[in-house]
Amino acid sequence: MRIKISGIATSLVLALSISGCATQANKDPLEGFNRGVYKFNDTADKAVLKPIAGAYKAVLPSPIRTGVNNFFTNLGTFTSLINNILQLELGKAMDNAGRLVINSTIGIGGLIDVASMDGVPRHKADFGQTLGKWGVGSGAYLVLPFVGPSTIRDTAGLTVDTLYFDPIQYTNHVRIRNQLRMLSFVDLRSQYLPASDLVDDAALDPYIFMREAYLQRRDIAVHGKATQYDDFDDDDDDETPDAQQ
Repeated sequence: MRIKISGIATSLVLALSISGCATQANKDPLEGFNRGVYKFNDTADKAVLKPIAGAYKAVLPSPIRTGVNNFFTNLGTFTSLINNILQLELGKAMDNAGRLVINSTIGIGGLIDVASMDGVPRHKADFGQTLGKWGVGSGAYLVLPFVGPSTIRDTAGLTVDTLYFDPIQYTNHVRIRNQLRMLSFVDLRSQYLPASDLVDDAALDPYIFMREAYLQRRDIAVHGKATQYDDFDDDDDDETPDAQQ
């Protein structure tokens, strides 16, 4: 795959130039805007996305859903592998490379997670995390339409991952590419059906709960521990394969 270095460089420059627009004391200077997008996302989710995800989960048998999830997780391993290398995490890169080869071959294109059965750990990584490890600040908290919680840095990282590191982007047939992205989105949403109900029921202000949880999780992903947010339990570390960043 040919990586368009100029596009990545542009995203990096953009992230560097705007990462300082929020101070450590105020990570959410765009709260008014963000709450509006959050309300839009919540309304769209309850009216459209959640019912579709619920139907997807009800109609497809569990083994098929597992295979679909494994397939997209395997594709995501390539994105993580590239970012492992960019972060100079070569041990993690070797693990992910092994997972990619095993699952893409013995696992029938990733439909079966043979690597996990063999105890090969998975190390999730993304370009937003890579930027953070390069010293780029998170910038302002930002809620994206349909996507949800993010930051200025992570939005730039998501753009790079989607356009340059995601194997789906290199599918030449536009319709198939869009269908794969939609299926991936619905599959992912179906995984969080129980959790979304718990957030709505438990949090006095779901917006604040989601914001603080996201910022702490990303802080841990970049620094290995929560360095800026002390309001939450710091148990989400790298002990389990799926939590490893």
